[in-house]
Amino acid sequence: MKSLSLFFLMLLVPALAAADSVTVTGGKQDATNVVVTTDTEFAFDITANDVKTFAQRSGKKSLIVLPVVKAGESITIKPWVPKKGDPAPGQPAMFKFVEKAGEYVDVNFESKPVLRFVNKPHDASTADSHYMTFKPFHQVFDPATGKTLLTSGAHPNTKEFLYPHHRGLFFGFNRISYGDKQTADIWHGTDKVYSTCNKMISTEEGPVFARHKAAISWHGKDDKAFANEEREVTVYNLPGGTLIDWNTTLVTDFPKVRLDGDPQHAGFHFRANMEVATNIEAEKALAKKENRPVKPADTYYLRPDGKGKPGETRNWDAKGKNDKAVNLPWNAMSCVIGEKRYTVLRINHPDNPGEKRGSERDYGRFGDYFEYDLTPKTPLKLKYRVWVQLGEMTVPQCEAMANGFVNPPEVKGK
Repeated sequence: MKSLSLFFLMLLVPALAAADSVTVTGGKQDATNVVVTTDTEFAFDITANDVKTFAQRSGKKSLIVLPVVKAGESITIKPWVPKKGDPAPGQPAMFKFVEKAGEYVDVNFESKPVLRFVNKPHDASTADSHYMTFKPFHQVFDPATGKTLLTSGAHPNTKEFLYPHHRGLFFGFNRISYGDKQTADIWHGTDKVYSTCNKMISTEEGPVFARHKAAISWHGKDDKAFANEEREVTVYNLPGGTLIDWNTTLVTDFPKVRLDGDPQHAGFHFRANMEVATNIEAEKALAKKENRPVKPADTYYLRPDGKGKPGETRNWDAKGKNDKAVNLPWNAMSCVIGEKRYTVLRINHPDNPGEKRGSERDYGRFGDYFEYDLTPKTPLKLKYRVWVQLGEMTVPQCEAMANGFVNPPEVKGK
């Protein structure tokens, strides 16, 4: 895996130091955590309405992240020009990839872990090793300290661990069909089915974001690949939390691969640390022992129509088809880990296909799924945004973040 510090890239390419200004204009609603992309060749140091910040090059684009863009507001972004007496700019705090070969790749901001890509190669030597390595996934760290994993990892399939097939930020389907009546369950990894990371295609790091792109193959019971995925994950530098963009493209050479499942075992999901499920089960056992009602879980969901009750969940059901669990533009889960409350906001881009059928669990696993016919001419393209923070959120806060993702502000050069 190779990456080049943009600090040194800036030194090697002096042309990036000069740039025109651009104007960012807010839409009809406030937007937060806005990722601005422009053709203008900014170097690191810029100002947004005279507030110093940073830009980062990605190919022929410059990326800038604005914490807030008010409705109708115009923000002028231009190169930072030092005034007389200003100190020379030093190297800013940077994202950095740190790899443990054959296990995972961490994204650190300075020395603090932010995100982990668990990409251990599939190991079919035993049933246990297969189960521990049958799909790659991402882990999310506590954004405040980087000391606590907020997501559940790869645990053995034993009674000590609850629902260990759900892992971190992950993607798959439990009812896949293709070829000559072949079936596959990428979600659970049954019958030796698996997906595996074959290589890291590229990495980018700098003061604004870190991004990696991975090549992942999906394999059936016969060990042969029936689909190939290119998964791109980006994490941004923002105050108050961790912002993640998750994008994937799935392709196949088969005439058709039917992607299907159910809300609990298909699509793109977040699974909270195993501690959340363990605490719920411990409370049930204690309530039974003490012959009293079970206390509701600490977990609750925040949705466009408001805050749910502790422990209350909504799930799409083919029989009932709960309209309140279909096509949600966003959904947020709040849970307690290590005696601290965190909130995870998951934003669904409207370009994603199909009827989005939602799933929530009180142990902190939530997401949605859809049905899709994957063919050589119809690749599956998905994009989601995830925000993770310490503490609680409100509906207006979630809506502003969703607006920043699906309705980015207008960008014009001068």
